[in-house]
Amino acid sequence: MVDALSVLDLVAVGEGHTTRGALRTSARLARLAEARGFRRYWVAEHHSMPGIASSSPAVILAYLAAQTTRIRLGSGGVMLPNHAPLVIAEQFNTLEAMAPGRVDLGLGRAPGTDQATARALRRTHGPATGDSFPADVAELIGFLHDDFPDGHPYRQVHAVPGPVQGPSGGRPEVWLLGSSGFSAQLAGRLGLPFAFAHHFAAHNTIPALELYRQTFRPSPVLAEPYAVVGVFTFAAQTERQAREQALTGALTTVRFRTGRPGLVPTPEEARAHVFTGYEREVLGGWLENAVHGTPDSVREQLEELRKRTGADELMLASNAHGLEERLTSLSLIADSYGLPHVEPGPA
Repeated sequence: MVDALSVLDLVAVGEGHTTRGALRTSARLARLAEARGFRRYWVAEHHSMPGIASSSPAVILAYLAAQTTRIRLGSGGVMLPNHAPLVIAEQFNTLEAMAPGRVDLGLGRAPGTDQATARALRRTHGPATGDSFPADVAELIGFLHDDFPDGHPYRQVHAVPGPVQGPSGGRPEVWLLGSSGFSAQLAGRLGLPFAFAHHFAAHNTIPALELYRQTFRPSPVLAEPYAVVGVFTFAAQTERQAREQALTGALTTVRFRTGRPGLVPTPEEARAHVFTGYEREVLGGWLENAVHGTPDSVREQLEELRKRTGADELMLASNAHGLEERLTSLSLIADSYGLPHVEPGPA
C-alpha cells in the first residue's frame, strides 16, 4: 500500500456555486482529511482563473489552520516569481507560529497563470522570471533562517516573525515543485523534498523523478530523496458518476488551454459539450492521466502509479464541479485504503 496519501486543493468554484461555498468546502475537506489520517493538505496558487479561488494560499492556509489541529498544511505551491522572497518568508513564518510544526512551503517557478496576468503580478523591484528561481529560493531560505553572511546586502534585513526574535519558533518545511527536470534537479542539489505535477505533465514524471534522485545530495533537511506525485483523482459509487465529475474538471482544463477560462461546468454541461479536434486531444490526455472510477478501481490505479514512479507519497487533486461529491470521493478513497478515523488533536 502507499506510504502516504495527501490532498491538493484548487478551491474549485463551479457553475451555480460561490467562492464562499468553495472555501467552506475546503475547510470541510481539510477536517475530513485530518480525521481520516491523510498526511498533508496543500493549496495551489492560481490567478485570473474564475473556476479556481486559490489565488492567496497563505490566507486560505490561515483559515484552514483554525479549522484543524494535526494535519500538515502547505502551499502546492507558492509561485515564487510572483512574490518578493521576504514577503513569503514573513507569511509562512506567521503560519508556522499559528500552526507549529505542521506548515509546508512548496515553491514553484511558473507564474500559475497567463503571461498578461503574470505581468500584472510584477514585483516592485523588477520583473521576475523562472530564470531567477534558484536565486530567489536561496534568498527565501536565507530570510527563513536569518543567516545571510556578513557583507550580504540583506544581512540586516529580518523576516518577522523569525529567528531575530529568539530561538523558540520553528521554520516551515521548504519543498520544491515542478513539472519538468529544472526544479527536480535543483531540489536534488539542495537536498529538499520534491513534488511533481503528474496531473498536467505526466510525460515528464519518470524522467524528472529519476533526475531528482540522481542529483540528490543529503542535507540537514533530508538524508534521502523524498518525492510526492500529484494526480487528479475522483471516486464515486459507480464508474459513470466518477467519469461525469472527472469530465467537469477536464472541460475546465480544455477551456483554459484554449483561452476561455471559466467556472467549473456542471456534469450536464460537460456531457453536452461538442469538442473540437484539438479539444479532444487535450481531453484525451487529461482523462488518460487522471484517476477516476469506483473506490476499488481508484485504489488499484493509484497503487499502479506509485509502483511505476516510486513515489513516497501521492497527492490527490479533484478539480470537479460537485462540492458534496468531492467530500464523498475523499471518504470513499479513505475507506478503500482502510484508513482509520482519527480523533481530533488538542487545539
